[in-house]
Amino acid sequence: MVKTDTIQWFPAMTLDDLWEGEMDDVEIEGHTVLLAHLDGGDIVAYQGLCPHQEMYLADGDLENGVLTCHAHHWQFAINDGGGVNPKNCQLYQYEVKVEGEQIYIGFPKGDTNKYKRCTAD
Repeated sequence: MVKTDTIQWFPAMTLDDLWEGEMDDVEIEGHTVLLAHLDGGDIVAYQGLCPHQEMYLADGDLENGVLTCHAHHWQFAINDGGGVNPKNCQLYQYEVKVEGEQIYIGFPKGDTNKYKRCTAD
């Protein structure tokens, strides 16, 4: 990912707001960010809108490590944001850190492209 001294950190939510096995989205600096608290305790963050037709990914299903968009059933591996169906798509991933109970999302400084789009090719 990105060197930590080039990241600007924003508070997103607390661990009490996002239990293990859950996902939710937050709005940070005009970007919808999806957070998922994985089994085992890791927390990951991705763009919150599906790169296909910009539907909210938090409205989808998370099962067996696969996030499925509710609109057109595009699927992504929740551990790395990689496309499952279609395979040629990748979610934009944000840095995450936890301090105490607070979850922070890291935005690269000066990077304006925090979002990916894909087609059904």
